[in-house]
Amino acid sequence: MRVFRITFMNQGQLYQLHADGVRQGDLYGFVEITGLLFDEHTTVVIDPAEERLKSEFSGVERVLVPMHAVVRIDEVAKRGQNRILALDGSAKVTPFPSPIYTPKPGGD
Repeated sequence: MRVFRITFMNQGQLYQLHADGVRQGDLYGFVEITGLLFDEHTTVVIDPAEERLKSEFSGVERVLVPMHAVVRIDEVAKRGQNRILALDGSAKVTPFPSPIYTPKPGGD
């Protein structure tokens, strides 16, 4: 089974998810992520970040992420830990300027 680690920015945070499918989405400019992989807890220790992601994406069949928000996609040997990282002033990830065209306030 192929496993992908996808890192993307969402609302000022860096999301890192694992999935079994990644491809160019049918919607132009989007990356489609399918088959999200979450850890099935067999121990007493529960990761709150993993649980937050699991509840946020519960019932989601596919995720469409804008191409400019994707930082990295890696094919990995096995599934790792899904997590959300806060982007602060010391972060080494800088978003691309968005949008390219910025309309003037009150203009047409």
